[in-house]
Amino acid sequence: MSKSKAAQEATKRYQDKAYDKTLVLLPKGTKDRIKATGATVNGFINRAVLDRLQASESQDNTNGE
Repeated sequence: MSKSKAAQEATKRYQDKAYDKTLVLLPKGTKDRIKATGATVNGFINRAVLDRLQASESQDNTNGE
C-alpha cells in the first residue's frame, strides 16, 4: 500500500526542515563494501562524517586555547 499524496507531502516538508541533503559519489564497489560491514550506507556515511567533524572540532578547540 502506498502513502497518500498528503502523507508524502508531509514527509517531504519534515525532511526539508530537519535534514540537510547531499549527493555523495563513491567509487564502484564502495556501497557493497559498506553493506558488508552490516551497516546501512546512509548510517555508515553519517557516522563517518559526524566522527570526523567531532575530531576536527575537538582539535580546533585544543589549538585555540
